[in-house]
Amino acid sequence: MSPNNATITQNDQTLTFEKPTVEDGSAMWELVDNSTLDQNSPYKYIMMCEFFSETCIVAKQEDQLVGFVTAFIPPEKSDVLFIWQVGTDTSQQGKGVASRLLNELLTREGCEDVHYVEATVTPSNKASQSLFKRLARDHNTNCEVSECFSEELFPGDNHEEEETYRIGPFSK
Repeated sequence: MSPNNATITQNDQTLTFEKPTVEDGSAMWELVDNSTLDQNSPYKYIMMCEFFSETCIVAKQEDQLVGFVTAFIPPEKSDVLFIWQVGTDTSQQGKGVASRLLNELLTREGCEDVHYVEATVTPSNKASQSLFKRLARDHNTNCEVSECFSEELFPGDNHEEEETYRIGPFSK
């Protein structure tokens, strides 16, 4: 098994955590299309797999994509991993897959200089709020929440403000 893959068996289910490939992009898009997550273009998911595979991760069960994280290291913040999107298939929700994806990603070589995780989360997204607070608890570190993008910045009337969750510092 390569250093970019990990296999975990839990409750007779084997999940494999892998670096994504461009072939995973459409499955990521479909998972989001069947969820309440903000939908991006299929191109975004393929592009993330191609150009940001070191900071993205997928979970598969029997070669079916059941979860993913898209993330990148901002050029101005080389010690930060910015989480763009976390998605899990409904069959995996409540099983800790999202937490395992984040923790596995943080062990990757591409994240060896990461000391903070940041993500933007809407006030109504309780699942993501819990996920990032749990990440902080699991690593015995801080989770700071601050204003980021006001709802006035978004076109239309149906997007809440986004708050920044900053978790860290992580000790390596």
